[in-house]
Amino acid sequence: MIIWEADCYRRPLKDADGHPLWELLICDRVFQFTYGALAPQKAINSHWLQQQLEIALQKSGQTPKEIHVFRPQCLSLLQAAAEPLNLTVAATRFTPTVQRWLVQRSQWYPTQPNYSGEPYEPIALEKPAPVPMPEDLWGEQWRFGSLSAQDFQENLIHEPIPFVSVPADWLPLKVGLPSTASIPGVIIDAGRKALLLCQWLQAQQPAYLNYIPGAPDGVILEAGLVDRWVLTTFEDEQVAAAGRHFSDRRQQSQGLHFLLVRPDDSGITFTGLWLLRT
Repeated sequence: MIIWEADCYRRPLKDADGHPLWELLICDRVFQFTYGALAPQKAINSHWLQQQLEIALQKSGQTPKEIHVFRPQCLSLLQAAAEPLNLTVAATRFTPTVQRWLVQRSQWYPTQPNYSGEPYEPIALEKPAPVPMPEDLWGEQWRFGSLSAQDFQENLIHEPIPFVSVPADWLPLKVGLPSTASIPGVIIDAGRKALLLCQWLQAQQPAYLNYIPGAPDGVILEAGLVDRWVLTTFEDEQVAAAGRHFSDRRQQSQGLHFLLVRPDDSGITFTGLWLLRT
């Protein structure tokens, strides 16, 4: 399956008239195909982007199944440009290849004669403050938990679960984790609200979970491209210790972790499962 990653945004460059330049970058996941184009900001529109996509298609000789975009400012433009070409543009925070390329190019821009000298953060996004999730969706209880990589991949994901988002490329054993590796997660027992909670979560497009120490401590759901939701807050020291353990385990599991929603704590039925990654 061919996946392209793309970004189109203002760079710290200017044209001969002093106008800011925007740059389109396209690459595949393994960085074997790359394409780039620059244009003045006033020329950036869906028609120009469509022309560039057509050139990229011709040069690559292949049609991607999806084009992944992480920057909100260019998402709608790229979607409009891709539609006449029957290409699908998907919003996702996980675009590691194009983001690495952007970081590399940020070191190249200052060497150019048309470098503007303005402050530039290649992959930084402006994020809103987290807001509480709807109170009427919260379940009966929750906890930090973990599963071995083998249990997660060979048992849990094969359960009959109505809402499932488990990218095949992120399966623990596929990314090289040992079968005994611990995959951390957050487990919510939502009772009768399990279905409604999962429907809401699915709509938000969960990206990853963060334990945030503070007064009080909390669990933040990063979702969509820049959305942030407060799942819960707490002041219990034992739960805080579990939160720190969750963060440590997440580092050891290459950022992999999960969000599991159940109707109860019987361990027999499950309503929603998301495999997440920082």
